[in-house]
Amino acid sequence: MKNGFVKVAAATAEIRVADVAYNMEKILEAMKETERQGAKVVVFPELCLTGYTCGDLFGQELLLKRTKEAVHILAEATEHMDGLFFVGAPLEIEHKLYNTAVVLNHGAILGIVTKTFLPNYGEFYDMRQFQPGPAEAKWILFDGERIPFGPQLLFQAVTMEELVVSAEICEDVWSAIPPSIGAARAGATVIVNCSASDETMGKSQMRRNLLAAHSMRLFAGYVYANAGEGESTTDLVFDGHNMILEHGELLCESEQFSNEIIYSEIDVQKLISERRKNTTFQPEEHDHIRVPFYVEAEEITLTRHIQANPFIPEQKDACDEAMKELLMLQAMGLKKRLTHTNAKHAVVGISGGLDSTLALLVTAKAFDMVGLKRKNIRAVTMPCFGTTDRTYTNACLMAEKLGTTLQEIPIKEAVKQHFQDIGHDETVHDVTYENSQARERTQILMDVANELGGLVIGTGDMSELALGWATYNGDHMSMYGVNAGVPKTQVRYIVQYYAEHCEDQQLKKVLLDVLETPVSPELLPPKEGEIAQKTEDLVGPYELHDFFLFYMMRYGFTPSKIYRLAVHAFAGVYEPEEIYRWLCKFYWRFFSQQFKRSCMPDGPKVNEVGLSPRGDLKMPSDACAALWVEDLKRITVV
Repeated sequence: MKNGFVKVAAATAEIRVADVAYNMEKILEAMKETERQGAKVVVFPELCLTGYTCGDLFGQELLLKRTKEAVHILAEATEHMDGLFFVGAPLEIEHKLYNTAVVLNHGAILGIVTKTFLPNYGEFYDMRQFQPGPAEAKWILFDGERIPFGPQLLFQAVTMEELVVSAEICEDVWSAIPPSIGAARAGATVIVNCSASDETMGKSQMRRNLLAAHSMRLFAGYVYANAGEGESTTDLVFDGHNMILEHGELLCESEQFSNEIIYSEIDVQKLISERRKNTTFQPEEHDHIRVPFYVEAEEITLTRHIQANPFIPEQKDACDEAMKELLMLQAMGLKKRLTHTNAKHAVVGISGGLDSTLALLVTAKAFDMVGLKRKNIRAVTMPCFGTTDRTYTNACLMAEKLGTTLQEIPIKEAVKQHFQDIGHDETVHDVTYENSQARERTQILMDVANELGGLVIGTGDMSELALGWATYNGDHMSMYGVNAGVPKTQVRYIVQYYAEHCEDQQLKKVLLDVLETPVSPELLPPKEGEIAQKTEDLVGPYELHDFFLFYMMRYGFTPSKIYRLAVHAFAGVYEPEEIYRWLCKFYWRFFSQQFKRSCMPDGPKVNEVGLSPRGDLKMPSDACAALWVEDLKRITVV
């Protein structure tokens, strides 16, 4: 359970209708199997000890007596099992019959959760046999033991206080106000559901949609165990559709029409992080009974999928749609700024690199939306010491094919004059040598914009802002930064999307070559005509930095947890030592470069993660990184 992960399981065992002894043995076998797999929270279907489809047999004393005996046997069997188990059972309490989930842990019955909403429509007639659970939880005597009984029960792990589990039963989650809403607001981070939801055409997708939306709204994990093969098919068919979700994400799902056990790891820390920062998720005191339970805090091997590029949807169709939307968001932001300032011109410094390419594409789209001629976009190329023929040619062709006005302003002599003015030796290729070029380019762009009465469009992206990989008062500055909220990985995918949907074959060819060009500021002289200065050789792979940035900013994870996730996500791509080296570099640069972000230009927010000092990251420029460095030092690199 390190780093907030808890392994959970949804288990559908083979059953026979009304054969309690048989069902108990199959459930016990499944419990033992889940323990062998390291699951700490295990959920079985609704009424699985008897079968959901017993009908009026639920009124038979013999069935109910054997069910109670089976509950005690299962409880005793868990004495040496390390898990919290939820088992569906019909139980007679105070002369009324209830549809319940019995909660077992280390030999004890910790509680009996009741079903609140009993369906009595269509194929369901629960109210014929069962009583709805009480409005409020209470304590009852169950075979001489004082046990909490009702819907408002919270089970909290002693070894991991963030793990608070609450249960609801089948129809409860389909109701207008599910019991889990109150449970989540009272502190439950994982909701389990013992269910017997029959299958009809299209219902499985409705079930997915329901649970995804519900777990998203509650900022909760959700473990759903459904009845399967073995139930009566007199009138219904059950397909054992089990699911494990986390804040709207489907982590794992069973094969339909098969009884199986599914496993995944729910990140409780992530859920708490979401709740902590979301001011509309208001905790509320309810009359819930909080019951402690114990499970070992063991190291868990992650089996869940961790996306290596968290800013990029993995499915091609979803990715294309997202890139289309991002491009529109950027263009809409610039459109508003153009109309507000009544600007008829824009100035973009183009280098033939990814960022300036995207900025030019966005500007062209914004001009189309405003109804301005693209000729009013001044695409300025400013070749200097590091410019290669490849990037220069691509920049010029792109400006031409997009219908903008290309202007070439060589800056080599101006920079040399500047070196003379400040007494800098131009053979010394240090930070002064590099930044003088960046600042000269920015000065030219600003002056050209003044001449035209236009706006200088910034090209720097969010990844560069995170690392401070920009020249202060150089490319760091603009009048509107269209890429300020777009990480480098997204920049690449947006340009890729544009290229794939581009009808002009020459422009498409240029864009594809830009994508193949190494990322570089081109501030050092080329070697044999090729780019000599490659950014990722100096600061590290952008896909790693974007991964680090996402989990640091989105969830506030510790460096040690981000390292663990990265090792899992990039297995076979980067060695752990390399990930650790660049993670250390990321934190050093992130904290030391906040002063550049504190005065960054306006730009549109297009992702959940952003670095704007006005809307997203209010961080002191002189914040100390000691806590994060200390955590980095505790990491064991393996």
